[in-house]
Amino acid sequence: MTTGAVDAHVHLWDLGRMRLPWFRDDLGLPSVADVEDLGLASADAETPVGRVRSAIAVQAGDTREELDWVTALRHPLLAGVVRQYVPDEPVRSGRGEESTPVVRGDRLRGVRVAVPSRRPDLSDVPGLDELSERSGADGAVVEFLIRPEQLPAVAALAARHPGAHYVLCHLGLGAADPDPVWEDGLRIAAARPNVRAKVSGLVTGPAGSADAERRLRRCLAIAVDALGGRRLLFGSDWPMSARIAPYGGIVERLRRALPPLGAEETVALWGGTARELYRL
Repeated sequence: MTTGAVDAHVHLWDLGRMRLPWFRDDLGLPSVADVEDLGLASADAETPVGRVRSAIAVQAGDTREELDWVTALRHPLLAGVVRQYVPDEPVRSGRGEESTPVVRGDRLRGVRVAVPSRRPDLSDVPGLDELSERSGADGAVVEFLIRPEQLPAVAALAARHPGAHYVLCHLGLGAADPDPVWEDGLRIAAARPNVRAKVSGLVTGPAGSADAERRLRRCLAIAVDALGGRRLLFGSDWPMSARIAPYGGIVERLRRALPPLGAEETVALWGGTARELYRL
């Protein structure tokens, strides 16, 4: 059995090779976030199942040059890549000379739909049903970066496509407050057995902040109650998270804030579910 943790949510980039439209100097982020840097950052972090042995890189932008760069990286830590969904690009089955599969090659493991600015029902995001159908056929994961009021729309999509696998980035919450809109939406999504979620991007505020720690404990308690440990995945959100705390600090704060889990749930959350889901 493979041991060690899997970080299911990191970002890699090199602004000398690509552009990221959202990047600004005042964000306090490095111009280069390389897999070697990730290795150094995570080297001393100790999860309940050991050190991080694998990571999934989620595309930070949506350009072909960025995708080509990240999928060409070779490093023992980098186990797979999730590409961004571009609604204007057709998604076809991959069967036949003119078809295009959802994922290509041995590095791609899924597609992320990053649409927090879209309508609550996601009706203005074209191609989601086709994406779901083809992802299920290709064995790919469909991830969502959304805001809380969009969670029921993901649940409806999951109900229409029970053969597809869906993952909510940052619990479908991100940096927002864990209010009733989010909790209700998460529980609606959690009612679909093909929906999972990443406990990523949830650590806010400096270490020792009572408000930040209470918020984190509440988020994780609701998530574990709704989804159970086996349907949650650890993600650091590095290097975005490095603005809050070092990699080891993110891991430690998540460890302390999680409610008690059984041995099997612990293994699943910190690595087992990601290995199965992303076919590592």
